[in-house]
Amino acid sequence: MLIPCIDLQGGQAVQLVHGRKRELAVADVFGLLKKFKEHPWLHVIDLDAAMRKRQNDDLVRELCARARKDFGMKVRVGGGVRTISHAEEIAGWGASQVIVGSAAFRRGRVNTVFLRQLAKRVRKQQIIIALDTARGKITIHGWRKRLALQAEQVMSKLEPFCAGFLCTDVDREGTLTGANLEWFRSLRNATSHPIIAAGGIKTRREITALEKMGMDAAVGMAMYKNLLR
Repeated sequence: MLIPCIDLQGGQAVQLVHGRKRELAVADVFGLLKKFKEHPWLHVIDLDAAMRKRQNDDLVRELCARARKDFGMKVRVGGGVRTISHAEEIAGWGASQVIVGSAAFRRGRVNTVFLRQLAKRVRKQQIIIALDTARGKITIHGWRKRLALQAEQVMSKLEPFCAGFLCTDVDREGTLTGANLEWFRSLRNATSHPIIAAGGIKTRREITALEKMGMDAAVGMAMYKNLLR
């Protein structure tokens, strides 16, 4: 399944290369919502919140409400979810699932204390854990800090606390260089949980290949540039 992405920065939908260089920006965020309405799921990622700026809260809340009410879409929301209260707040906005990334780790290890408490307050089926990887290692804090952990190493430890994983290949994010299918296959072999693949995806053929592995595909740049055929 193809899942379109709306990444928010300064009230606009943006697409970044490697999470740093802005490639494009779209001011009409709700116009994108209409463009993506045929898809059952939508990802909304608050990039500002990931950098500790929660200036898009109202926009995220409205996107959740409109997507659900006007188009019957389910929404996953992520970006800067560092506390249990914030996760609960996002779930209260109507998000079907909340994406947790950096907070799942503490001092270079899986933060089981936080995740155990989170799973008690927000239903496990509403929690997706983001495993963003650069140069083979998990990255956190807006892709600025790299841990000495590989995604494959921690998936089994994280499974009890989530419904699935969002796995982003940061090395290819926004580059349109194609999905690293070999890496995604290694992730598929490491867990039975659902996986959403992201990073570099540019063709329908790659999306089909991921589907055959049992993965969904979160796609940004290729959709914004109308490259998928």
